[in-house]
Amino acid sequence: MSNRQAENNRVCIKGEIVLGFSYSHEVHGERFYMADIRTCRNSGYVDVIPLMVSERLVESAHDYSGQMVSVNGQFRSHNPRKGGWRRLDLFVFVYEIEVLNNHGNDNEVMLEGVLCKKPVYRKTPLGREIAEVLLAVNRLYGKADYIPCIVWGWNAKVAAQLKAGTAVNIQGRIQSREYVKWLSGEEPETRVAYEVSAGTLKVRSGVEEMPVEIMSFMEA
Repeated sequence: MSNRQAENNRVCIKGEIVLGFSYSHEVHGERFYMADIRTCRNSGYVDVIPLMVSERLVESAHDYSGQMVSVNGQFRSHNPRKGGWRRLDLFVFVYEIEVLNNHGNDNEVMLEGVLCKKPVYRKTPLGREIAEVLLAVNRLYGKADYIPCIVWGWNAKVAAQLKAGTAVNIQGRIQSREYVKWLSGEEPETRVAYEVSAGTLKVRSGVEEMPVEIMSFMEA
């Protein structure tokens, strides 16, 4: 992985492994496992974030449940087709993991990419300004990750003026939130969404607006 690719998508999280690692899939003979990490905000709210880890970094037979760890990696997306629909799955792809002896919480993400579409600006019922942003972040081998972000306050006003293809830097934290999905003819289903809550948004000066191939997906 080149330094440039490493710099445009960086995640650092410290927290507690909620459940032990479970087998996910295998690529070219390398097995990958999934787990959730729990980390607290200053407000006390707990975010639970999925991790994907190679067998090279963990002992698959070891129970990591309840252990404090520090992970470094990238925030990635996967867009599988399920039942005729496409759904955006998000997770942290781990490059480094370290078991910690002390407790602590850290949750930082830095992204460099382009806007897939014009941000959606609105106000919450309490009058707080917010803009919803979908960011395309390049990855090796011609791939890209599509990361939903939430921008607040003055940054939301700035985002509202930007067009698709604008290159930006975003720094913030990964957060999780539950929502209810109403499916036709079925009972409502509680799901979890993941997004970046942006603390800063900066337009990359000197970079021309880029043509963006909008990813077509619909959430089931």
